[in-house]
Amino acid sequence: MNRINQKLQEDKKILSIYFSAGYPNLNDTVQIIQDLEKSGVDMIEIGLPFSDPLADGPTIQESSTKALENGMTTKLLFEQLENIRQSVQIPLIIMGYFNPILQYGIEDFCKKCEEIGIDGLIIPDLPVDIYAENYKETFEKYGLINVFLITPQTSEERIRYIDSVSNGFIYMVSSASVTGSSTGFGDIQTNYFKRISEMNLKNSQIVGFGISNKETFSQATKFGKGAIIGSAFIKNLTENGVSSIEKFVSKIL
Repeated sequence: MNRINQKLQEDKKILSIYFSAGYPNLNDTVQIIQDLEKSGVDMIEIGLPFSDPLADGPTIQESSTKALENGMTTKLLFEQLENIRQSVQIPLIIMGYFNPILQYGIEDFCKKCEEIGIDGLIIPDLPVDIYAENYKETFEKYGLINVFLITPQTSEERIRYIDSVSNGFIYMVSSASVTGSSTGFGDIQTNYFKRISEMNLKNSQIVGFGISNKETFSQATKFGKGAIIGSAFIKNLTENGVSSIEKFVSKIL
């Protein structure tokens, strides 16, 4: 069974952390992953830096730009992660845009992911229908779960279609805005979380965008299986360095 599905079966709320590979420094990637697992994080999203990250807010965009300036590439990320499964057991997901994956070669990319032990992909600009028609078979051939995003504006029909195509979890964007732009959740978001929960989808939902502390993590996971923290974690890395990871996570859990 895929590690993501194993994790989703555990009787607990899941904390997933996102960071940009190659940031703050080019060779920090493996250390960050190892420290996150030691700190009690359940799942990690490794951002594959891209020059035009449309779904990301300024904090993640800046970290992605810096990672590219540091010299991060798809090939280098795979090299850095080559032996990651010797020290890390939790699910690892690569989050990136479709262009670099296309340039690398879809099948080659998926094959490499399987070889190094990547469990899933999040590709915000790959539409679910295009995926289902052209790429689902390839992703599944290499044991990869592809995760799709929904927003408060996504229609019920679309959500149910995404649910039917998915085999892991659904990334529930807390708002229609970019990452890192919220300071808490109001009634609109809470009602949205509740509405999706009551749809009784076959896939679990994990909430992203706007989660930055214990309070917002608790709010986001009231109706969902887990939550993702990205911008707040990257800000912490920027201000306090890699050595601050355990302290950051301890304030959430």
